Amino acid sequence: MLVKLEGLKNKVYLDGAAKKTIGIGHLLTAEELLTSKIKIDGKYYDYSLGLDDHLCKKLCLQDLERFIKAVDSIVYVDLNQNQFNALVIFCYNVGIRVFKESTLVKMLNEGNYKAVPLQLKRWNKIGTTVSQGLVNRRDAEIKLWLTPE
Repeated sequence: MLVKLEGLKNKVYLDGAAKKTIGIGHLLTAEELLTSKIKIDGKYYDYSLGLDDHLCKKLCLQDLERFIKAVDSIVYVDLNQNQFNALVIFCYNVGIRVFKESTLVKMLNEGNYKAVPLQLKRWNKIGTTVSQGLVNRRDAEIKLWLTPE
């Protein structure tokens, strides 16, 4: 499912923007950094020595909930499951506000489904530098978007 497009790292690492991250792209919050604890399904876990794969996946699914709701409320046109999943992953990566205000969403909500792959390709930079990681991620999202159910 959605998890397949992301790498899984059991210990804290710096993402492409040098932000402390764990699992499948979970950006550590100020509170989590301060306490070394993450709340997953209502229970706190000390992540300082790492999280097992199962907890990383649960954390990702927990994180995705708000992005799933966001895409569902922001996109007004019909989507197949793969298109929806591609947009959720994209929204997860760029953030809800940026997603909502994007040209991609504007064009899609106007019914221009064919514009989505080109719009996704535009989101390939960290600052002003093209990131091969983001190029790869966008290519995976486009492949998913173009895959029939």
